[in-house]
Amino acid sequence: MMQEKPMLDRLAAFAGAFKAPGELRWHVNLSTQVTMRKGVLLSNGQSRGGGVSARLYDGGIYGFAAAPSDDDDAIRTVIAKAAENAASVGGARRNAPARAASEPGEGLYDYRSERPASSAAQRVRILKGLDSLIREKYPDLVNVDISLSSHASEKSLATTEGVRTYSYVPRSVLSVRMAVEANGGLVDLHNTLGGFGEIQDQSFEPESLLAWLDDLHEELRRKAEGGQCEAGLHDVVLDSDLAGILAHEAIGHTCEADLVLAGSIAGDHVGGMVASEKITLGDYAGRGPDGKSSFAIHVDDEGTACRDVTIIENGVLRNFLHSRQTAAELGAEPAGNARAFAFSDEPLVRMRNTAILAGKDKLADMIGAIDRGYYLKRATNGQADLTSEFMFGVSCGYEIRNGKIGRAIRDTTISGVAFDMLKSVTHVGDEFKWSGAGGWCGKKQPIAVGMGGPAIKCKITIGGRG
Repeated sequence: MMQEKPMLDRLAAFAGAFKAPGELRWHVNLSTQVTMRKGVLLSNGQSRGGGVSARLYDGGIYGFAAAPSDDDDAIRTVIAKAAENAASVGGARRNAPARAASEPGEGLYDYRSERPASSAAQRVRILKGLDSLIREKYPDLVNVDISLSSHASEKSLATTEGVRTYSYVPRSVLSVRMAVEANGGLVDLHNTLGGFGEIQDQSFEPESLLAWLDDLHEELRRKAEGGQCEAGLHDVVLDSDLAGILAHEAIGHTCEADLVLAGSIAGDHVGGMVASEKITLGDYAGRGPDGKSSFAIHVDDEGTACRDVTIIENGVLRNFLHSRQTAAELGAEPAGNARAFAFSDEPLVRMRNTAILAGKDKLADMIGAIDRGYYLKRATNGQADLTSEFMFGVSCGYEIRNGKIGRAIRDTTISGVAFDMLKSVTHVGDEFKWSGAGGWCGKKQPIAVGMGGPAIKCKITIGGRG
């Protein structure tokens, strides 16, 4: 049942009880997940967690409190406790400058499906049908893992500055992992499908996935017949999936202003060339520059209206991502990057839809420009630090020999310093894509993000045979 208007009215009434600037947020997360292995149902669950939180800004100090309820007593309690928490903190930040002014957000953003919600039985039926189809169609498989998950974030926000806004943002993802026996043991490969919207809005029925499954199985077959990479620095083409993840992990985090204040390498390079002039990278509001990201955001959890932020423009580092507090400290304007995962979390500086914009080059021309190198398609887990140094796993890729795609490669890793890697970019593809069915970022709190870009040609260090 939609609660946005009644809940907003209640929050707005209580916002007048604040004795300092602040926000009152009602926030619920709803999740479902079904997993299956070789036809055996491993899990079939759903969860709902929510409550209210209050945060106020008093003399340079934030006071925050939350409760897993939304009745009037709970709202009064969190407001009083937040004020108490702020008053109890002393130290150097007391009487710090006021938070930066921001454009107030507004509006109701309800992306809930108009179709009946999927039931637990329907979700299990989808997985059973898909598992049967896969194991019958591809008898060489020794293992099949399938999962179907959904997550929706629903929130109402009222601030002392008059912001009144509501959002319901869903995402659903189907994941399939296949494995075969090959020389050296099991070889596996997975892919995801879905993204923005609820399960009932996606094409997850088995019959609609035949071409997608054929592609996954063919890439797995080629991977099983493939070999190890040659270790070292190579010319490579990173497909859009990898380019998007690098944009988020290796560049985006270094440009979050709280991490800049903590010593990120990006802090020393504003106005300087940090990438090829072919690279423009931004963090985008709404559903991204093409309106097709797996995630949507219009107002952040401080009540700031979201707008696009150009981080790198034609190779030059231009802007950081801010909360109202970091914007005040660095003399910038906040653009809606303060986000919280749950009712009990305080907003942190977070990315939204982070992407490299498309260029003018054709994928075939990028591959054709490499005599000896690699075409890298999909990433696994990875990490980056505040120097922009990164390491990622690569689960799917191919050799390039004399400008043509060759044999597949087994799992490998890529590493480097992101700003150095971006300076080596010579080609930027003309086709923009979002990475997989959406990503999650784990900076203190897990949170939904979009990551995207085109294919890019660059130099990167690859692990493999010496």
